[in-house]
Amino acid sequence: MGGRTCGVAVCVLLAVGTVGGCGTAAERQDDVRDTTAAFQAALSEGAYSRACSVLAPATVEELEQSASSPCAKALREESLRPGGALRNADVYGNQARAVLSADTLFLSHFSTGWKVVAAGCEPRPQEPYQCRIKGG
Repeated sequence: MGGRTCGVAVCVLLAVGTVGGCGTAAERQDDVRDTTAAFQAALSEGAYSRACSVLAPATVEELEQSASSPCAKALREESLRPGGALRNADVYGNQARAVLSADTLFLSHFSTGWKVVAAGCEPRPQEPYQCRIKGG
């Protein structure tokens, strides 16, 4: 991911090349859904510190560096809105994509659980997703 994008090719490679991860496929998918719901609820409530706790470390770092502000302030200034209802959660080992009615999130599994690595992502025909928030 570079230049605030998450490549579609990356997601396809993850689908083809990754089969590992903790728990069963259903458990991983439930965990991704729970993390997505927690992030969306925090955004809905304006609880930006709580939303930051669901972001991956590199995503927090990139957000803070680009805004020259702490994560919660930077996230509030991004004006990222809740993405609506979860349509689908695709889990590929330690990587996942959560497709919402008005957003797409990309997540990774860490030792502390699932974290959002990119948010505010929109698909573009024949190009990578364009993400407003992402890790370096």
